[in-house]
Amino acid sequence: ASDMRVLFRKGQLGTSGSVSWDFDHLGIIEAEAARKDADPELAAIEAGAQDFHPADEDGLVVFLTDPTDLDLVSRALPAQGFTVVSAKLGYKPRNPIDPGSLSPEHLEEVEAFLAALDANEDVQNVFAGLGG
Repeated sequence: ASDMRVLFRKGQLGTSGSVSWDFDHLGIIEAEAARKDADPELAAIEAGAQDFHPADEDGLVVFLTDPTDLDLVSRALPAQGFTVVSAKLGYKPRNPIDPGSLSPEHLEEVEAFLAALDANEDVQNVFAGLGG
């Protein structure tokens, strides 16, 4: 891990659990509309999701759930007109940083750090605390 610390001088990889207070443990479901009239907000309410993010350019809507509700919400979404593409437990940053507030040098450093993390076979999912 020493090469990662060099890449990311301003931040450091903490020990396990050291930064978990800054993240919410959530169920994260990616789904796509199976019907044209499928309403993600209504689907989130009806299926019992806590929140959702509107469809991205790939047409995927992200539904966020309580970790214990992941399976329940996944099974309820098809009745609301959504096809579940993936369902997993993960962490979402509580206070995302606006990438615009970082200098180009810092942003480059963060991106290099994330790329190094992503290349590490022990790391399964990386959710960066960058908004926007």
